[in-house]
Amino acid sequence: MKNTILFSVLLSFCFSLNSLAQEQIKIVDKYTAHNKGKFFISWGGNRDSFSKSDITFKGENYNFTLHDVEAHDKPKGWHVDYLNPGRMTIPQTNFKIGYFISDHYSVSIGVDHMKYVMYQLKAVDIDGNYPNPGTYGEALPNNQVLLTEDFLTFEHTDGLNYIHAEFSRFDDISKLFKIVNTDKIQINITEGIGAGILYPKTNAKVLGKERHDDFHVSGYGVSMKAGLNITVFKHFYVQGELKGGYINMPDIRTTASTADSASQHFLFFEKIIAFGGIFRI
Repeated sequence: MKNTILFSVLLSFCFSLNSLAQEQIKIVDKYTAHNKGKFFISWGGNRDSFSKSDITFKGENYNFTLHDVEAHDKPKGWHVDYLNPGRMTIPQTNFKIGYFISDHYSVSIGVDHMKYVMYQLKAVDIDGNYPNPGTYGEALPNNQVLLTEDFLTFEHTDGLNYIHAEFSRFDDISKLFKIVNTDKIQINITEGIGAGILYPKTNAKVLGKERHDDFHVSGYGVSMKAGLNITVFKHFYVQGELKGGYINMPDIRTTASTADSASQHFLFFEKIIAFGGIFRI
């Protein structure tokens, strides 16, 4: 009987020590040591560059292709519009929400709101036909045209919306900077791949037709990224990314008529700075 009581006391003591040890481990184990099960959300801005592209315009009485068309982005700079809900589509923005499926891997969905503006008054090669050539101030010798506003304006400025899913990897490199307490500051590197649809609101005026500006699913895109993430006080971070990819839009709306359309494909490159939060529910 005494041995039974002693064993019971000893067993209870061992359980108590084990529970205490587990509690100590929980205290020592930092929040940033594991990512699995955490959600994150971010908001930021971007600068964009694009490769030259061939753009084909089609309609009931025209079909022509402009070769090696150049374009630029339309930056807003640091501005309160990034925080104004009524004006958030004016700057170039990035939104993302995601979830860590393991300590190193996450899945996310996001919208890269880029802006694409064709350079005006550039001379480009042209193939095809359109009515009343030479009446838009565009005519040049050697099968070239001048991109005058009367001939063509073409922008994805509200915007070049890349709606995509991403699969990414995160790695903590804080030790390289001799950071001990990662709950105060943590440095991560991240890489990922993505794919999605293009949902631009294209602002176009073709051959003197009425200007058109409407959202339309126009194609698809794929992308790769690499970035640096700095997390402070466990829950807040700033992340810089370099992202490049390919966009193919075979069905761009250019006028109010469904008979009119444009198509193009090109490479893009983004420089992104985003601010976000990471938390476990």
